[in-house]
Amino acid sequence: MFPVASLLTILILPLLIAGSAIEVGNSPITLSIARRLDFSDGPINLLQHDKARVAALKNSSSKDHVGSAPLTNFAVGYVAAVHVGSPAKTYSLIVDTGSSNTWVGAAAAYVKTSSSVNTGQPVSVIYGSGSFSGTEYTDTVSFGSGLTITKQSIGVASTSIGFTGVDGILGLGPEGLTKGSLINSPTTTIPTVTEKLHSEGIIPEMVVSVSFEPTKSRTVTNGELTFGGTDATKYTGSIAYTPVTTEYPASTYWGINESITYGSTTILSSNAGIVDTGTTFLFIASDAYTRYQSATGASLDTATGLLLISSAKYKALKNLDFHIGSETYTLTPNAQIWPRSLNTYLGGSSSAIYLIIHDIGTPSGEGFDFINGYTFLERFYSVYDTTKSRVGFAKTKYTDATTN
Repeated sequence: MFPVASLLTILILPLLIAGSAIEVGNSPITLSIARRLDFSDGPINLLQHDKARVAALKNSSSKDHVGSAPLTNFAVGYVAAVHVGSPAKTYSLIVDTGSSNTWVGAAAAYVKTSSSVNTGQPVSVIYGSGSFSGTEYTDTVSFGSGLTITKQSIGVASTSIGFTGVDGILGLGPEGLTKGSLINSPTTTIPTVTEKLHSEGIIPEMVVSVSFEPTKSRTVTNGELTFGGTDATKYTGSIAYTPVTTEYPASTYWGINESITYGSTTILSSNAGIVDTGTTFLFIASDAYTRYQSATGASLDTATGLLLISSAKYKALKNLDFHIGSETYTLTPNAQIWPRSLNTYLGGSSSAIYLIIHDIGTPSGEGFDFINGYTFLERFYSVYDTTKSRVGFAKTKYTDATTN
């Protein structure tokens, strides 16, 4: 989910920055992330959810000790168990690199404890498919043994819309996204949990790394969130870094520069976009989407809103290559399709083959030409480095998996 928040600008450099973050071995500090598809009211429209998120993202310019944590994949977000208070209560929070406020109170009510301090500041964030409003507190926040923050700013929701089965959000985006969320202090920003972990000397660098795995199940623990460094057991080869873009509006988020080719055909020239754990599908500019649809021979499926291809066209599908800096990250044909075992949860046919690429809704060249969402990130290890203002990627043993 994306807040309607202010954006800062940074210009893209087409180079990879050398240098690696601190490596973590087998960290004892883990947080589970699992994938859950909530279809209690029937098939879910993930595409509609994503589109609302994309719209909020693009319109947000209207408001000016190292440890790991295993994660749970939510299909529209990733959920982690976060402990708040003293004694602590555990809340289920969406892990979101596309927003930066951390808040609780959507499903389970916030429990005040001896460490709870009401600042009296009203707080509110509007997301693409929901919102919350309430009061700012400071409290103790823990992600496991050794990863405990004192006096972390959190929002305590008195009202929330659009959150089912989760208690709130763990915001891992840049601090600038919190600007405007404190109603009485519209120019104030709030330190994120990553920044607080660093300022309190708990982690050596302001780095968060995310590992996901492709899955065919509705619910599965299949990821890891690492604070303060990277976990070499979760990727293969080396991590390549690219600077955060200065191109507006992607620059406010974890924005990077990339070009995309399908086979030998360039469908998107080098432009700015973002990397986001909270978007399910992979979105590209309208002109690039048209070129991709034409090249794959896909048709638009009215039931799901996704691109649909036949078995014959799937066999002819070519690699989709993302050129970031001097590196190329490939989505194989299998990585370009939605897991067929989950088709019916989207209201689709169990035998159909749906593509995970969709139209961002605006032409290229507007500074926000793609979103590399979960379906991209489940194939690559990703690193979000506030200290050095860069994003890193590495291949994993799941990059070429044929799970779909």
